[in-house]
Amino acid sequence: MATFTPNDMRRSMDALRRPLRLTRLGMAAERAVQTLWPLMTVLLLVLAALMLGLHESLPLEVVWLGMALAALGVLGALAFAVLRLRLPSREEALERLDASLPGRPIRALLDDAAIGQADPASMAVWRAHKQRMAERTATARPVPADLRVARRDPYALRYVAVLAFMVALVFGSVWRVGTVAGMAPGGAGTLAEGPVWEGWAEPPRYTGKPTLYLNDLDEGDLYLPEGTLITLRLYGEVGALDVNQSVSGRAEVPAEDAAPRTAHDFTVLQNGEIAVSGPGGRSWNVVMLPDAAPHVEVVGPPQVEALGEMRLPFAARDDYGVEAGEARITLDLVSVDRRYGLTVDPEPRPEIVVPLPTPITGSRDQFEENLIADFSKHPWANLPVTVSLSVLDAAEQSGMAPPAEMVLPGRRFFDPLAAAVIEMRRDLLWSRTNAARMSQVLRAVSWRPEEIFRNQTTALRMRKLIDRLEVHARYGIAEDVQEDLAEDLWSLAIELEEGVLADALERMRRAQDRLSEAMKNGATDEEIAELMDELRRATEEYMRQLQRQQAQERQGGDPQQQGQQGETMQMTQDDLQRMMDRIQELMEQGRMAEAEQALKELQQLMENMRVTEGQPGQNGQNPGEQAMEGLSETLREQQGLSDQAFRDLQEQFNPGANAGESQGNEGRNGGQGRGQSHEGQNGQGQGQGQADGRNQPGENGQPGAEPSEGDLADRQQALREELDRQQSELPGQGTAEGEAARDALDRAGRAMDDAEQSLRQGDLPGAIDDQAQAMEALREGIRSLGEAMAQQEQERQPGQGTVESDRRADARDPLGREQGGNGNSSSDGPLALDEDGYDRARRLLDEIRRRSGETDRPEVERDYLNRLLDRF
Repeated sequence: MATFTPNDMRRSMDALRRPLRLTRLGMAAERAVQTLWPLMTVLLLVLAALMLGLHESLPLEVVWLGMALAALGVLGALAFAVLRLRLPSREEALERLDASLPGRPIRALLDDAAIGQADPASMAVWRAHKQRMAERTATARPVPADLRVARRDPYALRYVAVLAFMVALVFGSVWRVGTVAGMAPGGAGTLAEGPVWEGWAEPPRYTGKPTLYLNDLDEGDLYLPEGTLITLRLYGEVGALDVNQSVSGRAEVPAEDAAPRTAHDFTVLQNGEIAVSGPGGRSWNVVMLPDAAPHVEVVGPPQVEALGEMRLPFAARDDYGVEAGEARITLDLVSVDRRYGLTVDPEPRPEIVVPLPTPITGSRDQFEENLIADFSKHPWANLPVTVSLSVLDAAEQSGMAPPAEMVLPGRRFFDPLAAAVIEMRRDLLWSRTNAARMSQVLRAVSWRPEEIFRNQTTALRMRKLIDRLEVHARYGIAEDVQEDLAEDLWSLAIELEEGVLADALERMRRAQDRLSEAMKNGATDEEIAELMDELRRATEEYMRQLQRQQAQERQGGDPQQQGQQGETMQMTQDDLQRMMDRIQELMEQGRMAEAEQALKELQQLMENMRVTEGQPGQNGQNPGEQAMEGLSETLREQQGLSDQAFRDLQEQFNPGANAGESQGNEGRNGGQGRGQSHEGQNGQGQGQGQADGRNQPGENGQPGAEPSEGDLADRQQALREELDRQQSELPGQGTAEGEAARDALDRAGRAMDDAEQSLRQGDLPGAIDDQAQAMEALREGIRSLGEAMAQQEQERQPGQGTVESDRRADARDPLGREQGGNGNSSSDGPLALDEDGYDRARRLLDEIRRRSGETDRPEVERDYLNRLLDRF
């Protein structure tokens, strides 16, 4: 075993020199901080007070008292530092370093054996112990200094001093420290050696211009914005310096017995001169930059959306930026056609005040915006008004645009009865004295309810409203009753205009009637586009209903219906699209007579048509095809649930964001209620509105309420149970493809269970992820099931592969996808991989791109085409 020699002892101690030196320096810094912090605190506080110029604004007696206290504080802190400050010795540093090591190895190295020196065994143990201690000593590192003084400064006075000093550096001046000498006897003569005055020019904050230090500016022209604050401070002998200025617009006449001022503050309101007279004085010729008033103007006529929303473009500008603005709308009573219910004097109403929108980001010096508002429910809707725009800048200057005369935009009603109800509502809000006349008019227009009302519920609502009007007209109408009646009349007019029809054919007829009335009443392009969109949705819904009805008739085995299959008129979706595009084109060209004739032809065709179906003999479905169709429907319903969950998630973070998109963003079948399947143009959506828990139209066909997470969870559970039923009837058992389909559907079921649990817990993001996994598993299961069916078909009919492939090729849609057994195109099957399918898909995509780039097409159609391009 190696022995520990004196040379080893020296080498171990030499290795401690560097950590010992650094530890000693750290102890010195630690003691310096602990003893000198009071002195540094007092010095920083004194310097901050002098740099901020407190000695110039306080009375002389207070200044002398403060100086005496500061001197006492400095002496006391210095005495505390001298008495407490002790430099650490080598032994103290060695002790601290030794205490930082386990077992205090340094002290062990310096020790000698007290007993057993004559015993070789004892000394061998002792040398081995020292060897271990030497190895520990080799790991010694400098001990960090403890510079914390929180226990000695419980009130954090050192931080107060540092903060005051930083404030003085930013807002004060080091030059002010030298002015203390002038306060001592005989010290005035030394002021000539440094600045004897200081000045600053601070422009208004909204100009964004920096503060100027006047001592750094040469004499001459000085350009300053209007409202700039001038601050001048005079130091030294009182009366030696004086300030003269003519930029503030006020004359300063000092009193005879008043002492000369040492501080001057004034605002630049006009061109003039600023002069500091006396030793080292200076003068400037100030040129004021005026702050112009803001300007606003209407840059175009108001644009009106189909449902009455107004968009009024305007432009505003200001040299330093517009702060706010508003639009004031007043009734132009002189221009009102005072007939019928408007003959009486109107009840006084306050003018409409609407804030003008301003840019959220960017410059407000010059911008263009749109005032967007919907005044359809206001009593002045569709009446002459005067619109006045005004804006305000940061200096509270205002600018106004010339009053613009216009008809206040509001929603137009094309149903004659709805238009009459809206007119009566306007008369009620115009003056409550019109109540008696209103009840008579409403009784007259609803005289034969069976001829003008489409359902008895609406007729009953009208009757009850008339009764309420007559009662209140007899005993007086209060303001709250007036508002309630107006709201009921509005909802009745909406019901009459849009209808609450559950039957698809009636909805289509309703849309055709509204479009026909719009042609007669000269509707705008936006209103025509909205009505055409409504007609397209109603027509598509009618075609889906007709297809479902035909499928049920075939499943019921009606021989008479099947015998008439070949004699009915056939029309594809493309035919309908071309006819409606032609109608819209004629209306946009102003050829209303031709458009109305085309609309009548379309109406006759729709009421007598049968949509294109498969050839007779191809409508039978085997169990595999039925399973494929059922799983495809389950996939569409799962997609609808996922879409609804996503809309609910958007509504949580941006309430009301989906209000304007409820029609445009719900797919081709969005009119059937949210949460339903979003199908393509040829998608049929069998089994919609069944017991899967989706939103169904409410009573009288009104759309159901927006579903909550609980409703979505119930619908997800129902869909999961439907998938279990489909799995129990799944064909292809015993084959690899069939087992793969079952495994995929098991994964889909587990993902549905997770989605249901997430929905019940209110975790919409998690539910959307689980639903995406369920849809992917469903698609994989459908593909595997199709492969299993194809294999079974080949095993049963090995010699008929050509005939079967020909039959399936004939049943493909233009995109190369196999159609369902009832003639409907399946949107879930894979695209055919033949070259013709790719060519057709490419041509179709090119045609969509071409149409989306045609600016003469309606904006609604181009938005739809752009959504298709974004998707595919």
